[in-house]
Amino acid sequence: MLKNRYHDAPRAADFTIDQAWESYSPEEHDRWDRLFRRQREVAKGRACATALKAMEELELSASGIPHMGELSDKLEKITGWRVVPVAELVPDEIFFDHLANRRFPAGAFIRPEAEFDYLQEPDIFHDIFGHVPLLANPVFADFMEAYGKGGQRAMQLGQLHNLARLYWYTVEFGLIREAGGLRIYGAGILSSPQETVFALEDDSPNRVAFDLQRIMRTKYVIDDFQQTYFVIDSFDALLDACYKDFGNVYQQVKDQPDIEAHETLAEDALLNKGTLGYFRKKASV
Repeated sequence: MLKNRYHDAPRAADFTIDQAWESYSPEEHDRWDRLFRRQREVAKGRACATALKAMEELELSASGIPHMGELSDKLEKITGWRVVPVAELVPDEIFFDHLANRRFPAGAFIRPEAEFDYLQEPDIFHDIFGHVPLLANPVFADFMEAYGKGGQRAMQLGQLHNLARLYWYTVEFGLIREAGGLRIYGAGILSSPQETVFALEDDSPNRVAFDLQRIMRTKYVIDDFQQTYFVIDSFDALLDACYKDFGNVYQQVKDQPDIEAHETLAEDALLNKGTLGYFRKKASV
């Protein structure tokens, strides 16, 4: 990946930087517009209703790269969250502190044209299109704050790898059941046109009902489409399952073997694509 132009920007102790919105070129603003138009079209009928509604409410469709300060002013009035610019991925302890204080760190750079379809490090499009809309939902906003506080605790207990899997399979790659069928809420899917279609319409991935311990034991892949997606029934159900001290959960999963990303268990409740009812099948390895 090319070095982004914010890489050497002065940063505060919390790793935030000046977005320097006026420094974006016309080509970069145009790149945002093309990314937004493409993904907004793909997301219709596939993204969860909450995300689609929030995109309109936050006016993400306005032309050009969003100004994080102005976006934060809108978001803060709804749920108390703000979006803060950073140059790149921040250390875990800094990331958790931001979330625990209702600040979401978003990459300020936008991907180069050569990486229009895929890039490894999250940029401003991934972070704002994928993550920010759900921060306008009060329940999901509470979940993200709780996750930040939970991250600080997990670091103390040496269980961060378990908690990271929860973030991966919910915040980044989560699916939700709605009246019309399965929908997407995870940012890693929402910001990818290919995985948006794959996650809902391909026959190959496993779609498993949310289970906290199961998730904390499950590995994931970072360089390909997911082999397993976990499905929540609602954001309230997600918060209810996770709004607690995970100390006992960590003890329960600590000595259990990891589950491979492609693997299903006999006790898994699975969903076919496009269906709402769960079923069980023989475990696979």
